[in-house]
Amino acid sequence: MTEFIKDKPAQPKARLLLAHGAGAGAGSDFMCQLAAQLLQHNVEVWRFNFAYMQRFIDTGKRSLPDKLPLLQQQFSQLIEQCPDDLPLFIGGKSMGGRVASMLGPHSKLRAIFAFGYPFHAPKKQQWRTEHFTALGCKLFIAQGERDAFGNREEIAAQSWPQVTVNWLTDGDHDLKPRVKTGLTQSQLIAQAAQFCSRSIDEVLLANQ
Repeated sequence: MTEFIKDKPAQPKARLLLAHGAGAGAGSDFMCQLAAQLLQHNVEVWRFNFAYMQRFIDTGKRSLPDKLPLLQQQFSQLIEQCPDDLPLFIGGKSMGGRVASMLGPHSKLRAIFAFGYPFHAPKKQQWRTEHFTALGCKLFIAQGERDAFGNREEIAAQSWPQVTVNWLTDGDHDLKPRVKTGLTQSQLIAQAAQFCSRSIDEVLLANQ
C-alpha cells in the first residue's frame, strides 16, 4: 500500500479518504483537481493508491485491479489508520467509489461519496447496485449526465432510499462536458466538490 497523499486546509471540517479509479492512480490530474477543490471547502483529503496501482507506479508493469474483496480489505485497513480527530467520510472516483460503497456499516464512517459511479459497464445491462438496499450509511453520487457507466435517463427510473445523485451538466465518466456546452471539466469537478461539501455539512448537522 502507498502512503497517504494529504491535502490539509487550515481549518478542516471533515476528512475524506479518497480512492482512485481502475486505470489511473491517486496522483492523476482528476484526483489532484478534485482534492484541490475540496480543500477550498475545508475538507481534508487523504488520497491513496490500492496495492495493484502502487505496484504499477513502482515497477512500470501494469496489471488489472485486484478482486473486489481484496480492494475492500485494503480500504478497510486504511480506515482503521485514520485518527478520530475529524469526522470521517470515504469515497472515490468510479471503481474507488464502488469499493467504498461496498464496505458495509462501520462505526467511524459518516457517509460515502462516489465521483462517477460505475452503475454498469458501458453497453452492458449487468447493474452494480445490488448492495444499495443495504448500505451502512448514506451514499452521495456526483454523476455526469451522459456517463456511459450510468446516464441520467437510465438512473431516473431507479430509487434507492440511502442514495442521492447530483447530476453534472453534459459530463461523461470523467466529468468532461462537450465543447459546445461552454463548460469545462474543471468547472464540473468544482461543482462535484461543492456538492460533496454541502452533503458533508448536511450529515454533520443531522448528527449534532
